[in-house]
Amino acid sequence: MQKNDGMNYAPKGKPNPVVHPGEFVIAAVALDHGHIYGMVNGLIEAGATLKWVYDRDRAKAEAFARNYPQVTVAASEEEVLADPQVHLVAGAAVTSERCALGLRVMDAGKDYFTDKAPFTTLKQLESARAKVRETGRKYMVYYSERLHVESAVYAGQLIEQGAIGRVLQVTGFGPHRLNAPSRPEWFFQKQHYGGILCDIGSHQVEQFLFYAGCKQAEVLHSKVANYNNPDHPELEDFGDATLLGDNGATQYFRVDWFTPDGLGSWGDGRTIILGTEGYIELRKYIDIAHDRTGNHVYLVNQEGEYHFLVDGQVGYPFFGELILDCLNRTELAMTQEHAFMAAELCLKAQEMAMDVTRSGS
Repeated sequence: MQKNDGMNYAPKGKPNPVVHPGEFVIAAVALDHGHIYGMVNGLIEAGATLKWVYDRDRAKAEAFARNYPQVTVAASEEEVLADPQVHLVAGAAVTSERCALGLRVMDAGKDYFTDKAPFTTLKQLESARAKVRETGRKYMVYYSERLHVESAVYAGQLIEQGAIGRVLQVTGFGPHRLNAPSRPEWFFQKQHYGGILCDIGSHQVEQFLFYAGCKQAEVLHSKVANYNNPDHPELEDFGDATLLGDNGATQYFRVDWFTPDGLGSWGDGRTIILGTEGYIELRKYIDIAHDRTGNHVYLVNQEGEYHFLVDGQVGYPFFGELILDCLNRTELAMTQEHAFMAAELCLKAQEMAMDVTRSGS
């Protein structure tokens, strides 16, 4: 696992299969972002059988196959979609192309699991909503900063147990290391990546909805900037937003591409969750200047102060739940509306964002 490079961050957990071999068959299509490896790892650990891989760039597919020797490199996307054994297609396409791939997957009678952000426009979101209604298939999203981080999973369990009472406010910080020379050209083109709030902001919005128990929310304020990357004028290297949930809970989050080289991780991701009876802080990937391991959970409530190091202790239940949801047509892992609402809010935050650098020039 690459700890210094968020684009290739692919956690590996302990195998915890919920199905027998061959009972749930998956394929990987479109390998434009390294998150596809984390998505596939999680599904395989939960018992999925990886059968196919396809990418327009055959070299990418062959590199993928070297990591997963059990997979067959398909000659075309159509070959994958025509296979009646395939239950689910996982994809990490260029962000602006993720919706179109999902529509094709659902039209083929299969469930779809895409990297975040799932859309770059509200029009894409509406077309996906319509296709879900038409086909009854799933359009699930890899919001990895909650689903594939053990401290984030554990925080959800603590909240469910009532450890901090009712959640009132969620503050999120999602800094990332840019590593500009290693990024593909599309990463710097706004029509393809969607903007910083659409992209890495989607993690933050999804966590707010989940931890605060909101069905819906509204964006109160948002702003973006390109402070330090004049060579990439369409890149936004900073963004933040404030949201109000339908139950009165609020959120502030900040995302940026300013992780300094001296940090021993690709980003010092943190989440602070305030409740009526206490608060939780997550130091997800590192506890700076103290412990280079991740998954630190700090809890303060009426009983006392606690520190839990949960690395390797909690696992990633989402993937097994998703497999069973696909087989049983349930919504235990994540409801479809939750996945879409997180996407809708980050798109709205992006659309209404003030550009600080332009307005200040």
